Amino acid sequence: MAVLLDLRQQYLQACQNLSQPENPLIAHVLQEADKSDNIWTKGITLKIAGNNRLVPVQRVTDEDVKILASVLCSAVFVTGLDLRYNVLTDVGAKHLATFLQENSTLRYLNLMFNDIGMNGAELIANALHRNETLLYLRMTGNKIGDKGGMSIASMLQTNSSLEKLDLGDCDLGTQCLTAIATVLTQNRSVRAITLNRPLLYSQEEETTVHVALMLKTNSSLVELHLCKHEIKNFGAERLCEALYENCSLRYLDLSCNKITRDGVRFLGELLKRNRSLEILDLNSNRIEDDGALYLSEALALHNRTLRALSVVSNNIGGKGLVALSQSMKTNLELSHIYIWGNNFDEGTCMAFSELIQTGRLRPSCTDVEPYLVDGHVHLAELSHGLKKHYYWTPSYGEVKNNAANASLAIGAVSEH
Repeated sequence: MAVLLDLRQQYLQACQNLSQPENPLIAHVLQEADKSDNIWTKGITLKIAGNNRLVPVQRVTDEDVKILASVLCSAVFVTGLDLRYNVLTDVGAKHLATFLQENSTLRYLNLMFNDIGMNGAELIANALHRNETLLYLRMTGNKIGDKGGMSIASMLQTNSSLEKLDLGDCDLGTQCLTAIATVLTQNRSVRAITLNRPLLYSQEEETTVHVALMLKTNSSLVELHLCKHEIKNFGAERLCEALYENCSLRYLDLSCNKITRDGVRFLGELLKRNRSLEILDLNSNRIEDDGALYLSEALALHNRTLRALSVVSNNIGGKGLVALSQSMKTNLELSHIYIWGNNFDEGTCMAFSELIQTGRLRPSCTDVEPYLVDGHVHLAELSHGLKKHYYWTPSYGEVKNNAANASLAIGAVSEH
């Protein structure tokens, strides 16, 4: 207890020595950390998120990080640092890079939605050439661009400790996506990577082709997120061809793309033979009834490894949704299914109501709940899904609701 109290005092003393005002958010987090009972056995993650609504928030600046990093260098029990939604720039990234070079205990670093650019990304990447402890780096929403992404791709050639990397919403371009895919043909430490919403100006799906080539030889990647990646049926076919040769990938996220029933036909054929995929996210595509029928046939008669399927907002009608519900009667491995945002008819409502009432589909494993009005069954939406808390987490405590983050509960790469 006394050690963490001293840590807060060190922070206040450092502020005085450098004539910098105290940041009340940092002081509060350090004070709360004093109450933790498992510091020395499990370590602690300091959650200094700038979107905390429960305490006075003065968002962390570059100068704040400089002071904090100097204090934390000797704090071996601090294994995670959550700095999401603050106002850090490339200057703050420089202080963090120095910290990463000197620190040997940090496992988790979250810099989601700050103002770090390509120079800051280059500094952090250079630090990770020599860092051997960081396992999870989240750069989501920092506009590092193609040049920043190239620095991270170069880092992945030498770094052998990083297991989870999130570069979603970072304005990556074709060049760095190609480089990252090429590097991952040799890298054997990265187990999960997020490449959501790049800036692509070609319709030829070159980046998807390079990712597919990578999947043919990579045997360590478990989780791949390609949300908002402009993937069409051609790209879906290339990915499926690659996954016939891949035996490690368990979580494939193809949400918010342009895949139609023709692209899902290839996924259906893949599921008939694939024995590794456990989670498939097709949220916000346009597979329609025919696509749902391809999936339901594979799931009913062949596949026995997929555990979660999301077809939210895919313009599926009653025919396709009922077929998916029927496939669950013979496929007992498929435990999670998400269908909200499609075209429900009475048959759909009856079919999923029956699955829930008979116990085949647990209420926590789907995003709909049946209710009765004038003798007719309807479905209401539940706030459940594979990753509802991707952009948001509770302001205090741990996320207890596994139903909203089913992908973590199913057991892909852990959050920290």
